[in-house]
Amino acid sequence: MKKYIFTLIALSMIFTATARKPKNTRTTEAAAREIAAADSLRLVASRQAALIDSLQNLVAVAEQRDETAESETAAPDPVVDPEQAAADSVAALRLRLRPTKIESIFDTNGLTVLDTLATENDAVQVILYSNNSWKYVLNREVAKDSTIFEKYWDTTTLFPYKEVDMSEMPKSVVIDLVDSLTSYHCPYQGSVHPRGKYGPRRRRQHQGVDLPLKTGDPVYATFCGRVRISQYNRGGYGNLVIIRHDNGLETYYGHLSERLVEPNQWVEAGQIIGLGGSTGRSTGPHLHFETRYYGQSFDPERLIDFQSGNLRRETFLLKKSYLDIHSSASQDFEDEEAEANDEKRAEEARKALASAQYHRIRSGDTLGGIAVRYGTTVSRLCQLNGISRTTTLRIGRSLRVR
Repeated sequence: MKKYIFTLIALSMIFTATARKPKNTRTTEAAAREIAAADSLRLVASRQAALIDSLQNLVAVAEQRDETAESETAAPDPVVDPEQAAADSVAALRLRLRPTKIESIFDTNGLTVLDTLATENDAVQVILYSNNSWKYVLNREVAKDSTIFEKYWDTTTLFPYKEVDMSEMPKSVVIDLVDSLTSYHCPYQGSVHPRGKYGPRRRRQHQGVDLPLKTGDPVYATFCGRVRISQYNRGGYGNLVIIRHDNGLETYYGHLSERLVEPNQWVEAGQIIGLGGSTGRSTGPHLHFETRYYGQSFDPERLIDFQSGNLRRETFLLKKSYLDIHSSASQDFEDEEAEANDEKRAEEARKALASAQYHRIRSGDTLGGIAVRYGTTVSRLCQLNGISRTTTLRIGRSLRVR
């Protein structure tokens, strides 16, 4: 439309300019004709200008009408029900807290990083590996600036949380273990030694689990994080590595024969951080593995199924009661089994209730006759309805027969 309008304007200007320049050599009669033609052209030009103005007005009105129609037909902002939003949030959290099986990621140790790509989020990068695999990771430089790696950060002291008052800790804390950025790898897959479980042991508190291995076996970082401690500990750990993760947890790797990381070094889940051994107070090669929250230990088997190497949940509800040395994962398993049995019994009861059949008592009905009619026994009828053989049957009442 606009292109057509501009073309008409240009033609009008050309015709007008031509009309204003008659040649002096022409006769008076020819000049008169040219003047008449020029007047005619000017009239046409004025009409074209009027037409152009009219067309422009029509275009403006049409655009205004379209804008009004779009504003009228635009969907209104959705009304969010706060109670429904809260319920949806709780439901989503319960789903994340449900037991699941999260396998270890591929080992990144020994793989060559081909390239690191930036994303729209400065805190997220994409790493391309030599085996044609890739994954999202946190930008190490951004992650290192997290306050979780500043407060109570000490690369020489094992337990720098003396100022933390755990009495102010809430009854439970939600901890995200894995997501699209934070991966997981079992520190060492194998069976926990029967005498190496979390809890009291020989008048001492065993703060972690013991995983038998061979000297020189690789030990992996469980989650990505920053190495806080990498030193020989004379208190019993021997060669020890402590990694703090961005979710607030710390993992301990003790009795190593060799440490392969340094303090303040950033490590990825699945990276080899040391080799198994029997240094420190140890009776044989094994990995002593601990999980701690602000220096307080809890049973690592609440997080990891070491036999299969799987992570039990993607989100962990750390209860304050778990920080008690007498609180072990076996209690959780018993509770979960009991809860599963309760749900199974409830489901069976719902199915039985849904398939229940009733008989409306009529004149002349007896328990024996009703039992024969429905292929059951008088004892079963009494059991289903909480009555005895001598109970009077009242006409019009319903009697459950199945």
